[in-house]
Amino acid sequence: MVLFIDTSANQQGKPIAERASHKNSGKEYEYIATADMNIAHCVGCNFCWLKTPGICVFDDDYKQLLEKIHSADKIWLISETRFGFISSQAKKIVDRIMPLLTIYLTCSGPYMRHVTRYRHNPDWGVLYIGDGDKALMSDWCSRFTSNLGTKSLGVYDILHVEEADL
Repeated sequence: MVLFIDTSANQQGKPIAERASHKNSGKEYEYIATADMNIAHCVGCNFCWLKTPGICVFDDDYKQLLEKIHSADKIWLISETRFGFISSQAKKIVDRIMPLLTIYLTCSGPYMRHVTRYRHNPDWGVLYIGDGDKALMSDWCSRFTSNLGTKSLGVYDILHVEEADL
């Protein structure tokens, strides 16, 4: 399943998700707009690792979103840009991914990475809106997905979305 998580204020990614689902009718697609969702910031309490493994201490709208994230094969994070990077709403989505990981670390080449809690984790890509620093976001997306044990789908300006493998 391909999941589009739209963090933009005006659901600017909805037409792209609809086009992708019509273009590739054999795949399952889901679109979620997060602008009106109640999603708290991760506070780094580590409860999802130590006290309630795999479960975040916050009982908010992210709980259902995390289930969809875990079951997806590909995730496209749609975000407006702020200071060349993804928005704070998009960053909250990514920061709260910690229940999918464990506190344990392993060596992966020259890097230390968290051991994933589950065998299946989705690949991630970013569709950005505005004046984003593509090189910075591409490097970040590669590092983020490497920590999840998955791969980056790439980072694309929403105006050039035809370059992405949706």
